[in-house]
Amino acid sequence: MYRALTNGPLGLPIKIIGYRNACPDPVRHSMDETTHNRHSHRHTAIGVTMELNEQAELDTSQAKDLGRGGGGGGGIGIPIPGGGGRGGIIGIVVAVLIALLGGGFGLNAMTNGDEGGQAGDDLDQVCSTANPDRLQDERCRNLLYVNSIQGYWQKAYPELGNGKYEPTITNFFQEAVNTGCGQADSGVGPFYCPADQKVYIDLSFYDELATRFGAKGEFAQPYVLAHEYGHHVQNLLGTNAKAGQGDQSGPKSASVRLELQADCYAGAWAKHASESKDRTGEKPLFKSITEADVSQAIDAAEAIGDDSIQERSGGRVNPDQFTHGTSEQRKRWFSQGYDQGDPKTCDTFGTDQL
Repeated sequence: MYRALTNGPLGLPIKIIGYRNACPDPVRHSMDETTHNRHSHRHTAIGVTMELNEQAELDTSQAKDLGRGGGGGGGIGIPIPGGGGRGGIIGIVVAVLIALLGGGFGLNAMTNGDEGGQAGDDLDQVCSTANPDRLQDERCRNLLYVNSIQGYWQKAYPELGNGKYEPTITNFFQEAVNTGCGQADSGVGPFYCPADQKVYIDLSFYDELATRFGAKGEFAQPYVLAHEYGHHVQNLLGTNAKAGQGDQSGPKSASVRLELQADCYAGAWAKHASESKDRTGEKPLFKSITEADVSQAIDAAEAIGDDSIQERSGGRVNPDQFTHGTSEQRKRWFSQGYDQGDPKTCDTFGTDQL
């Protein structure tokens, strides 16, 4: 479900983006509620075992709240095959894939359309330490996760032998958004857009993840983001472009290998998440992360395997249509990254044992 939109954590069918197209495809909260209720309800709705540091100073430059139908970028929209209804199971799963692969079944089409929007809040104010309730706000919690993930890659990326890590931002949106990969709506799910190198997510996706897939743990949220940032790392390394030359579906396709590697990268981050520091470099972002939290991420990875999604949608399991890997594979590769704590052990392209 976390896909880089064309690459998403969920691992649904998608097509590698922009490597065959001029522009890569990007791999919900009702405005009926007040902004506060919309973004604060989840913190107490789910049993949270990890403890966040209320005193941590967040780097708000790493995320933006685009509001409803916001964003910029325009770009060439790439239709996503099999466009199903918004919020459908396949659509949710593919949401994450769009960014890297640029397409997939069950997603709504990405177009060049431009819709009127409603501006989001200034995260500098919402997530400031001056706001004592900021970590009750889902956006601020997710910003904290983004800070942690990017802090990890600042240290780990150079070890992959490709220079310094280039940070990017996560855009929070509601209902629809304009990206460098075209226009997308919430039915696409979380995604990474290679064209503008940004992560996009409608935070209401987490409700879908909990209700439709049973992944209710809070730590499933940073897993989704870590998967998407794994696609960003792949984009920086050139892995996405290479994968775009391979098969886009099938049990051992380039698409499956790309998604499983992003899961493994997410696991490597999770191993070191408790070491994360805030923007001052002095205060920890997490006070504690337990094995129960890690299990929540593993449960989320397992819930969004291709085979599980196909079964949930009422169809038969068809390996030829796999784009993200089976539940067992996704669970195993996340665990590989977590157990080893080293992204260099995430070479899904160098093994036949997926």
